[in-house]
Amino acid sequence: MVFSSTTFLFLFLPAVLILYYNPIIKSLTFRNAILIFSSIFFYAWGEPFFVILMLASIFLNWLFGLGVAKFKDSSPTKARLFVGLSVIVNLGMMFVFKYLTFTLENINALFSTNLDTLDIALPIGISFFTFQAMSYVIDVYRGNGAVQKNPFNVALYISFFPQLIAGPIVRYQTIADQINFRKETFDDFSNGVYRFMLGFCKKVLIANNVAVVADGIFGNSEISVATAWVGAIAYTLQIFFDFAGYSEMAIGLGKMFGFHFLENFDYPYISKSVSEFWRRWHISLGTWFRDYVYFPLGGSRVKKKSRLIFNLFVVWLLTGVWHGANWTFVVWGLLYFLLLAFEKLTKFPEKVKFFNHIYTMLFVIIGWVLFRSDSIADALSYLKTMFFMSGAQLFDEKTIFYLDNYKFYLAAGILASFPIMPKIKEKI
Repeated sequence: MVFSSTTFLFLFLPAVLILYYNPIIKSLTFRNAILIFSSIFFYAWGEPFFVILMLASIFLNWLFGLGVAKFKDSSPTKARLFVGLSVIVNLGMMFVFKYLTFTLENINALFSTNLDTLDIALPIGISFFTFQAMSYVIDVYRGNGAVQKNPFNVALYISFFPQLIAGPIVRYQTIADQINFRKETFDDFSNGVYRFMLGFCKKVLIANNVAVVADGIFGNSEISVATAWVGAIAYTLQIFFDFAGYSEMAIGLGKMFGFHFLENFDYPYISKSVSEFWRRWHISLGTWFRDYVYFPLGGSRVKKKSRLIFNLFVVWLLTGVWHGANWTFVVWGLLYFLLLAFEKLTKFPEKVKFFNHIYTMLFVIIGWVLFRSDSIADALSYLKTMFFMSGAQLFDEKTIFYLDNYKFYLAAGILASFPIMPKIKEKI
C-alpha cells in the first residue's frame, strides 16, 4: 500500500484517523495500540508473509535492548555483546533477503560454478526498519533515550506506518519521549495535512510525470545527445521528488498523530559542493552513517590523511551497498567517496566559487545515471552518448517529443528544486 493509492487515501487513512481520534479513546496507550495494529495491517497488506519477519525483528531487538539496559552499568562487556547480536541479526537479515542472491550470482560468474541463486524476494522497507532497529539498541547502549520495557513501544517505533517502507530513517532518540508523552494539537494536525498534500503533489504531479520521460529514454538504446541529457535531467528530478515527496508525506502523517520527525531533504540541488549536497540529501541516512559508522571509525578527527580516506571509503562503500544489490550502486557509492575525499583534501569548491554549483550538479547527474542504469555497461554507454563519445547525433525527434509534451512538468520540477516559494512566503 503506497501513500498515493486510492486504498490508502480513501480507506486506510480515514479509518485510522477516525479510530485514533474517537472521543471515547483518550488514553495514549490505547491510541498507540491503534497505531501499532494499523501499521502491522498496513505492512501485511503488501507483504502478508514478510510481516512475520518484521515482527520477529521487533521482538528480538526488544530483547537486545533489555539486555543492553540490564548490563551496560554492571557488565559493559555483556552489554556490548547484546549490541553485537543486534548488529549481526539485523545485518544478517538484510544480507539474506537483499544480497544473498546477488552474492551467489557473482560467485557463479567469477568461479564458473552453478550454485542455485535461490531468487529470494525482497521485503519492502527492510533497509529502513532494520536500520531503525539497530539505532534503537545502539542508542540504549549510548544512553540516548531510556529502554522501552514494553515491547509494544518498540513495535510502534519500528513499525509506525508513515516511515515504514520509504523512510525517513527515524532515530530512536528523536521519538523516544514522544511515544509515551506526546500531545496532539490542531495546529500540528493541520500542518501535517498541509505537509502531506505538499509531498503528495511532489510525488504525483512532478515525479510520476517526469518518470515517463526518464523511463522512455533510458529504455531506448538509440538516442541523441540532447535526448540523453533530457532523460538524465528527468531522472534527476524524478528521484528527488519521488523520495522527497514520500518523506514529506511521512512527516505530515507523523504530525497528524502528534509525532515530530526530522526533515529529510533541504533543497539539495542548490548545493555548491558535493559535501553540501550530502548534508541536504536524504539527511536521515547521512546522519545514520555519520553517527554509527563514520564517527566510531574516527571521523575527520584523525591524525593521518590515509585514515580519513579509509573512513570515507568504508562509509561510502556501505552507502552504495545499502541502496541495492547491483554493482551500479557500489560504483555510485565509490564515485561519491572519490568526490568527497577530493573535496576534503583540496577544498576545491571554495577555490572555484563561480563554477561550484555547475560542478556539483554535473557529478550529481552523472551519479544518477549510474544509479538508474541496469548495469555498469549500460551506464557507460549512456554517459558516452551524453558527452559526445558515441557518435550519436545532437538532436532527434525524441528530444522534440519529450520537451514538447512534458515541458511543463520538467520546468515545474526545476523551479521547485529551488527555495523560491519559501522566500516568497517570507517576503509576504
